[in-house]
Amino acid sequence: MNIRINELNINYSDEGEGEVILLLHGWGTNISLFEGIRNRCSVKYRVIAPDLPGFGGSDEPKEPWCVDDYADFVVEFCKALGVSSAIILGHSFGGRIIIKLLSRKDCPLKVEKVILTGSAGIKPLQSAKAKKKAKAYQKGKAFLSTGLMKTLFPNALENYRKKHGSADYNAASPMMRQVLVKVVNEDLAPLLPEIRQEVLLIWGENDDATPLSDGKRMEKEMPNAGLVVLPNSGHYAFLEQQYTFLRVISSFLDIEV
Repeated sequence: MNIRINELNINYSDEGEGEVILLLHGWGTNISLFEGIRNRCSVKYRVIAPDLPGFGGSDEPKEPWCVDDYADFVVEFCKALGVSSAIILGHSFGGRIIIKLLSRKDCPLKVEKVILTGSAGIKPLQSAKAKKKAKAYQKGKAFLSTGLMKTLFPNALENYRKKHGSADYNAASPMMRQVLVKVVNEDLAPLLPEIRQEVLLIWGENDDATPLSDGKRMEKEMPNAGLVVLPNSGHYAFLEQQYTFLRVISSFLDIEV
């Protein structure tokens, strides 16, 4: 399905009937990864899942967005579909958006239950070595961005980025690279105590993108959160341990298996 939100063409799925469950995917992915979750939940609920702007079949933002902009988008998307209340499930970047949205005092969307799996939002502490490496990268980038270097070596800057940038950064378009830099540099940890909803946290034991320590911290600092750890799985626990994951959310959402 397609809908126009603030001059952006947005691809989304909408299936099932009943109370709404809104699914927000992670960075660099799209709604196709949620197929198993959509199939299970649509037995009892109306399940809506947008390709977030810049991903899947949706347009990129026209300027570099921050997390607040994505939270605003979710509000406008729900309003356009006539959704005033929902259960929200978010993976990784989707979880980051949920934390920002629900920490707002004036959030117009009524949310009673939340599921976060491998949620982003807690900025990792940088070691002295990592800080030194980042500083060196910025110096190299600045040097290769000069007019003379661009003229003499037109591909040098892009090659340098590919060598030193993260996989997400290298895979992103120029616009989404700017978005990525903005969102990952915002630490949402101070907002965790503001999330008053009932929160189910599901984490892969071996998650190396959003480590299990993040899930444990969220459980500790969110007033009504509980953590389920899935063994033998990483950042995509909902795919790697799909059977167990679906059993867990079915129990939380009162879906008969």
